[in-house]
Amino acid sequence: MLKNGIAQVRHLLGLDGAVAYTVLARLFNMVGSVGTVLLIIHFLNPVEQGYYYTIFALVALQAVFELGFSFVVLQMAAHERIHLILHADGTIDGDPVAHARLASILQKTLRWYAAAAAVMWIVLLPGGMVFFSFRDHGTHVAWTGPWVVAVCACVTMFLMDPIFSFLEGCGQVREVAAARFWQSVAVIAASWSSLATHHGLYAPAIVMLGYAGVAAAFVWTRRRLLLGLVRHKTAEHSISWRREIWSFQWQIAVSWLCAYFTMQVFTPLLFAFRGPVEAGQMGLSLSITGYLSTLALSWTSTKAAPFGQMVSGRRIAELRSYFFRTFRQSSAVLAAMSVACEAGVVGLHYAFPWLAERMVTPWIFALLILAACGRFAVQTMAIYLRSFKREPFLVQSIVVAALTLLFSFAVVGAWGSTGLAFVFLLCTGVIGVALAVRRFQSWEIDNGAEVIGTANSEG
Repeated sequence: MLKNGIAQVRHLLGLDGAVAYTVLARLFNMVGSVGTVLLIIHFLNPVEQGYYYTIFALVALQAVFELGFSFVVLQMAAHERIHLILHADGTIDGDPVAHARLASILQKTLRWYAAAAAVMWIVLLPGGMVFFSFRDHGTHVAWTGPWVVAVCACVTMFLMDPIFSFLEGCGQVREVAAARFWQSVAVIAASWSSLATHHGLYAPAIVMLGYAGVAAAFVWTRRRLLLGLVRHKTAEHSISWRREIWSFQWQIAVSWLCAYFTMQVFTPLLFAFRGPVEAGQMGLSLSITGYLSTLALSWTSTKAAPFGQMVSGRRIAELRSYFFRTFRQSSAVLAAMSVACEAGVVGLHYAFPWLAERMVTPWIFALLILAACGRFAVQTMAIYLRSFKREPFLVQSIVVAALTLLFSFAVVGAWGSTGLAFVFLLCTGVIGVALAVRRFQSWEIDNGAEVIGTANSEG
């Protein structure tokens, strides 16, 4: 009886193995983040808190160098994987052309990320040094060591991510989700230990090293499959970067870059124009609302590879049904969490004002939640449409990012966090969602048949 009840709940919420692991990992991160926040407040002063979140925001610039290639890798692998059988011992059976193309995808991916990692290290390290040097606000915080180690750790983590995306595209969605759960455990352990031992500003670096360490251990367990593909001769069946990848990648790259400026730019701007204390309040608040939308996105992000396989297999009706069911489930979860979180923040300001002062006010927090919900809706639609190996939200991403930057620079000096929260909601939660919904509908009605035919012929 109990088992049947649990099974019905899991079916109602769409909690398959991959979603369950992903949700569990992100829930663990959320719960662990509560402890992290308390440790930050206890061991870091308001100024150091500002540096802490600004370091995280700056290393997130890796999105500029990653250029969205991880999602391209996932979809390319998913479209070839459908023609192959991958055995537990790392051997592969099936269409030899698809085998060669899959190997070519991995080989080109590793070369791309090796070059991008080198450029990232060369650019980020001195760039951050210049930013903090000219914007220290006379605080004399010892940020040099934490920043150098954070960049090195970021590069290490950067090199692990594409392999996860490739394996997920190969159908190992549940296994990757399980590995990400253990990454979340390592991240919380690393964060707590660094803060508790008075190495707070080194926490971003230690967190990324923990993340990369678990990733390396997981990749090692898949070494036979990966090494076999790296050594596989692709000959004339090699993927054409210019013809098959670049047209998709450059659009994803622009959208990826725009996504950074619509989310990560607020904390560095506040740091530069209003000081580290207000930057720390915004950084902490954005991290909480970001966790909400990221958790809800688990339902759709784990479906990216299956979506691509359905497109390749011409199961379009099944794809649409699967997507809309997933969207309804994840939206319901996000709505419930958002209400509970806002109620918690309001209660915090009455029960623990000394803790609440490290965050933005409840009504500003409500604006951030609404904006995060809008961002979630756009990301969900994007995952679905990108399964066709196209980037339909290119114009939307550019418009939202441009408006966000323009309005943010205009309001940050005079209105600080309040102004930026309104900008976030207006650009992402209103304009961004309106443009995305319109594009989604036109894609389905006007361009769906043509794109589906093109995607199938490429698959």
